Amino acid sequence: MVFKSLAYQSADELVYGLSKKPVILKNGISIGGGNVIPEINFTLPTMSITKETMPQVLEQYSGLMHDICKRAVELYVPEFVAEIEVLPPMTFNPQWGIEVTKVVRDIMYDYENKYGVKGAVRITPVDIREDRATTHMWSGQNWENIMTLFEGAAKAGAELLAIESIGGKEVHDDATMFGDMRQAVFALGVLGCRDMKKLWRAIDDIAQKTGAVTAGDTACGFANTAMVLADRKFVTKSYAAVIRVMTAVRSLVAYEEGARGPHKDCGYEGVYVKAITGTPISMEGKTAACAHLSPVGNIAAAMADLWSNEAIQNIKLLGGMAPTVSFEQLVYDCRLMNEATKRGEATRLLMRDLLVDSDSYYDPQAYVLRPDVVMDLSKEILSVDGHFNRVKKAAEVTIQTLKDAHKAGKVLIEDRELSILDSLQEQVAGIVNDEAAFIDEMKDECDPSKFDPKKYDL
Repeated sequence: MVFKSLAYQSADELVYGLSKKPVILKNGISIGGGNVIPEINFTLPTMSITKETMPQVLEQYSGLMHDICKRAVELYVPEFVAEIEVLPPMTFNPQWGIEVTKVVRDIMYDYENKYGVKGAVRITPVDIREDRATTHMWSGQNWENIMTLFEGAAKAGAELLAIESIGGKEVHDDATMFGDMRQAVFALGVLGCRDMKKLWRAIDDIAQKTGAVTAGDTACGFANTAMVLADRKFVTKSYAAVIRVMTAVRSLVAYEEGARGPHKDCGYEGVYVKAITGTPISMEGKTAACAHLSPVGNIAAAMADLWSNEAIQNIKLLGGMAPTVSFEQLVYDCRLMNEATKRGEATRLLMRDLLVDSDSYYDPQAYVLRPDVVMDLSKEILSVDGHFNRVKKAAEVTIQTLKDAHKAGKVLIEDRELSILDSLQEQVAGIVNDEAAFIDEMKDECDPSKFDPKKYDL
């Protein structure tokens, strides 16, 4: 599938809880069907994960899931999603991840049968292909382990299949550290998109066999890395904002290959995916501060169909175990947004606009998540063909949009960043239009100790 036009006619259609193509699960949960649904994400406390400690690992997941489900009953939560971001040892040893999935899903089945609280599981294996043992991105033991985990987890009850894939990250890390737009375009528009095509064809095959739903892929290792580094002042906020929009092209490839959504929470570029495809998205904002700080705490909720918290460790807080506390926060956020929806479209739009306007001026990374900006930039991205051209176009139009918005007083950009925006613009303008020629240039420019073209069949 190649997307040529937007799924929505106006920015007013881009609202939380409602998508053009809702995902309806077997138990009737409708994601994007009208209401925002909480998606709780959790992980282990600091502990070793070995064959010997797996009983303790399973006990951790069992305890936290019982606590979350119990709180769901107490708060009259009709439905929720639980995401299992599988840790590296559980992906290198996929049977461990499958066992965790089964423990979590069986508890949710039990509460659904006893109390009527509908649940669903999103399984997210960690992309372990980044290690030096990986000699090819689409074959070998690490590739097989990821696919084994996907299939086994789906058979164990995971309805939604997702991943934070890392194709091109070895190049993009250098691009981010040095503000190199040539390397960023190469990593996202060439390497990342090629990897996504292969990866999501394989995941879609598993979904077809198991009846699971291909949910989507996030550019967390790319755009969120830039966001965190911008927060620490290692890179500029404007650079991170430009990268965020560029990653939308890469994340869109999953849907070109058959993914249905909901897009995963830590991919803030999901707003572009929603605008272009009409699929529902999961988002995280202020409730993700347990994992990382961000400048998009409110605006992230403006178009969310699932509202998530990012991974929180299973540790004791004064109010209870941290995942249960985080779940409660999500529930109350969703209640508020859904109550606004009940009061009519005008109230829903008012709530959405308050979420947007409370953030969008203060940081360019928030500004590029505005519904009107998303619509405008998405149209520009789709005005050209090919992943390489679309990533380059995304960079061009985002840089110019930020410069124009700053001049009009719509977004705060620090003076020191304006000259850097000019530099980024010059870099993008200097990129050749011929993809094959660009690939030949970049194969020579990238650090050979980090990037091996053969891993991508180049």
